[in-house]
Amino acid sequence: MSKPFDGAVSRFYNETAPQELRDVIKAAGKKDILNPDYPYDKRMPRKQYEEELYDLQIELGKLQSWVKESGARVAILFEGRDAAGKGGTIKRFREYLNPRGAQVIALPKPTEREASSWYFQRYVAHLPAGGEIAFFDRSWYNRAVVERVFEFSTDTQREVFFGQLPNFEEALVQDGIHLVKFWLNVGRAEQLRRLLSREDDRLKHWKLSWIDVEGLNRWREYSAAIVETFQRSHTPVAPWTIIRSDDKRRARLAAIRTVLHQIDYAGKDAAIARAPDPTICGGPDIWDV
Repeated sequence: MSKPFDGAVSRFYNETAPQELRDVIKAAGKKDILNPDYPYDKRMPRKQYEEELYDLQIELGKLQSWVKESGARVAILFEGRDAAGKGGTIKRFREYLNPRGAQVIALPKPTEREASSWYFQRYVAHLPAGGEIAFFDRSWYNRAVVERVFEFSTDTQREVFFGQLPNFEEALVQDGIHLVKFWLNVGRAEQLRRLLSREDDRLKHWKLSWIDVEGLNRWREYSAAIVETFQRSHTPVAPWTIIRSDDKRRARLAAIRTVLHQIDYAGKDAAIARAPDPTICGGPDIWDV
């Protein structure tokens, strides 16, 4: 079976990855958490996860009904390391929502026209109207992280971006949009394990991109870009919520709880829509390099 990018992930694992990463991955069981600094050493049991997810998805249905009836607007941004679980988390958010009012925005590479326009312009077109929830699978923060790491934009362009960013997001919030910014973070060993799994599973080949493969060699560059982004865009009006996603199950529950806990929707069950687990979900101070 041919592997995407000629087996570049396996080649990185066998030839380039630090020996300690290989040792951790080889020694780990399927349910083991690879990051020694993560507050749990095993993945959440499936039964517990499914029971909690079921209750939370009922609350998400209530939230969407309230959004539709009230004309509220909700924009949820998902950023994070490659293979951190953004797509899977969005899937659990939307699984039982009416897709007409819960759109996923995953924009491709900018066209020539878009590249010559105001940077935020193509994202503005996808902001939610009244009664809608918009899930951004990556967002305008591409300029802050990916474009810096791969030098797709200049220093001047990024300075303009960071200069305009606070006012842009403040304008969205002042206009009434409920804006939630998630950064899903994953440890280096767990990221590599997930990318190896994608490479081996033909049904997941589509999830691997050239950026994922090249990014394996740029862990430190990503870390520097992430730190700068938090320093320059974590504001009282539009704060970041960081979720340590070494356990996908706990990360999904934490993300859903964050949104439900922040918004006062009709029929809310506060016991279910409680604050997320603070050991894996919080501000930039819990981000794990």
